[in-house]
Parts: sequence; structure tokens; C-alpha cells
Amino acid sequence: MKGYFVFLFMPLLVFISCSVKPEPIDYGSDGCHFCSMTIVDQQHAAQIVTSKGKAFKFDAAECMMNYLRDMNTADVALYLTNTYHRPGELTDAIKATYLISENIPSPMGEFLTAFDSEEAAKNVQLESQGKLFTWQELKNKFDTKTK
Repeated sequence: MKGYFVFLFMPLLVFISCSVKPEPIDYGSDGCHFCSMTIVDQQHAAQIVTSKGKAFKFDAAECMMNYLRDMNTADVALYLTNTYHRPGELTDAIKATYLISENIPSPMGEFLTAFDSEEAAKNVQLESQGKLFTWQELKNKFDTKTK
């Protein structure tokens, strides 16, 4: 009976241990997976979570984008980013709108900031200038960048 119990609940245990969800970022302590800087900026941090539940934390969206150039993206389950208006909260990076504006500094000097919506990004763009990007446009920009 004992062996039967283990046999029934082993798949459940494996499923729970490999859950695909973001890990909280410990600001001021966690290091960026790409550049190794300590993650402190709550408006610009980002995270990738694989289909096996492994989380890669980044101090800025630009570090995540640079890391993606050498990563097998078929294994990625979640792309997450913090946003300008909701610092410290991770949101779906694919649905975000991005603004590159030299008037909004980011940790790695790319001046890249994520927004929850295109409307929010456009409102900040009116004050800060810069260029808007969708996820795919941003990905294309970083894919063509010299390594």
C-alpha cells in the first residue's frame, strides 16, 4: 500500500516542484544573470522563466534582450518586465510597450523603459521624447545589434 501511495503522488510532486512562475526579485541582493550587477532599480528589472521553472533575473530589460540573443527561446515559458508606472511588479513583457528615451535613464545605459500599455508609453513619450517599440520590434532591434 505504501508503494502505491508514493507511485500515485510522485507525478504530483514533480509537477509542483517544476511550476512555471516568476521568482520574487530581491532588490539590492539578487544579481543580473547577464551582467552580474546587483538588481536595484524596480522600474527596469526583468525576468525569464523557462518551461522547467528556472528563473533568470535581470537588472534591466536590455540585459534580458541581450541574453536572449544566445538563449534557446523554445524553452522560455514567460518573459516578464517591471514597468514605469508599477515598479517592483512583474508583467508580461510580450504585451508591454517600450520607450527608448535619453530622458529616462535605465541601469545599463540603453534608456529602455517598459510600459503596461501603448497609451501609457505615448503619454510619457510626449514629455520625454524617444521612440516606441513593441516586443517584436525591440527583439528585432537587439537581434541585429553587434555582439
